Amino acid sequence: MNLPDFVWLWRIAAWSMGFSLVAYFLLAASGIWMFYLRRTRLERPSWLQPLHYGIGGTMVALVLLLLTIGIVGTLGHYGSLNHSVHLPVGLAVVGLVLLSAGSATQIGSQHPWARSFHIGTNIILLVGFALVSLTGWIIVQKYLP
Repeated sequence: MNLPDFVWLWRIAAWSMGFSLVAYFLLAASGIWMFYLRRTRLERPSWLQPLHYGIGGTMVALVLLLLTIGIVGTLGHYGSLNHSVHLPVGLAVVGLVLLSAGSATQIGSQHPWARSFHIGTNIILLVGFALVSLTGWIIVQKYLP
């Protein structure tokens, strides 16, 4: 198969990546807000944590969609994987997103380590998103006229 057969797949990937980045920054903003409210001992709005979880779940789904598209598209075009550094960087981002989501479910008084682990993972995830965006952009440039 040639790349034009997969243009629709790459468009879905581009939109998914864009929405993943928007979700990441919305999560950062709501997380910083929750941190501020906790530190100043102000009451958190009842909708804030469910919103944060909902956006997080959406981001997990988008990143898993990106993983699927990347595997299907690369196998369809090349017949094999690992043609660039984008694969290991992308797998690292998927792992960080799943690690972040998993640690979020543990946040509470019974697991005092979970909050700092979650925040640390998300800081590293910012670097991962930057790298996966850069390596993805380099790949896209190969196919543009």
